[in-house]
Amino acid sequence: MTEVDLMRLAEEERADLAALLRTLSPTQWETRSLCPDWTVRDVAVHIVSYDELSTPGIVATFLRGGLRVRTVNDVALTRYRDLTAADIIDLVERHQRPRGLTSGFKGGIALTDGTIHQQDIRRPLGLTREIPEHRLVPVLDFSLGAPTLPSKRNSKGLRLTATDLSWSRGDGPEVSGPGEALLMAVAGRPDALDQLTGEGASVLADRITARSRRSQGTGPTTRET
Repeated sequence: MTEVDLMRLAEEERADLAALLRTLSPTQWETRSLCPDWTVRDVAVHIVSYDELSTPGIVATFLRGGLRVRTVNDVALTRYRDLTAADIIDLVERHQRPRGLTSGFKGGIALTDGTIHQQDIRRPLGLTREIPEHRLVPVLDFSLGAPTLPSKRNSKGLRLTATDLSWSRGDGPEVSGPGEALLMAVAGRPDALDQLTGEGASVLADRITARSRRSQGTGPTTRET
């Protein structure tokens, strides 16, 4: 089987993100994303916020964030708080090829994080897209084992079946729907739940709801990546 070039796919995803950002209005930049407490602007910056950090910089950022992923992510954003929309677009374009922390797993981190977060931007803005299958399938696979995502826990004991792709994983009660909706739902985005059906859909919804309650609306359901 031919090995998937995750780094190349991550570059494609970031190029798509830059193209999207160039179309946004000032109001859209300040719209609340699917990530609690983060605007579209914040999410766009977050996607590349680790790329410029050296190893000592990453260590310092994690220590300042108390080793809690959600807080660490906020710390990483502080360096970019004064950027304009044009500055952010330039930042994303300059980092089309992931480096540093996001280049881990041969680009798998950047690809998966970038794909999910682009949807965190698009869904609240009503800007749908068809994620290319050659990117979406690797993202679905990688997300189920990503250590900073709740996808593995949320999908445990369930069979996920994409209705628009030749893709399914897991055993147990079935959860079916578009591949993008499956990706977003198991990553903890309640916004995607109404697109899913099957015997296991209510189980998945209960898990996501429980996690949201435990985090009081700002926790790892949407901020682990």
